Amino acid sequence: MILIREKIEEKLRAAFEPVHLEVINESYRHNVPAGSESHFKVVIVSDKFAGERFLNRHRAIYGVLSEELAGEVHALALHTYTVKEWESLQDTLPDSPSCRGAGTLA
Repeated sequence: MILIREKIEEKLRAAFEPVHLEVINESYRHNVPAGSESHFKVVIVSDKFAGERFLNRHRAIYGVLSEELAGEVHALALHTYTVKEWESLQDTLPDSPSCRGAGTLA
């Protein structure tokens, strides 16, 4: 059985040819059953984002992941960078905000 995280990663690699990609399942930080795959953080670095505003980058990703977003994925935090932008951040990974009602269901 292929994990949702793996499907997201595969689709983003094919569409954006990233030099850096992290797809992090953050479902455990939310009020969902243990083992859920519903909340993700994506950090993606691709030269295909050059000249594109963040809104257009996000729209492109939403288009690639439309099937997942229409189904299992409830939340997707996107951090999209060009190689130059990423280098200026010195490879730091942005923190995700805390979720109200964080934790898992019993």
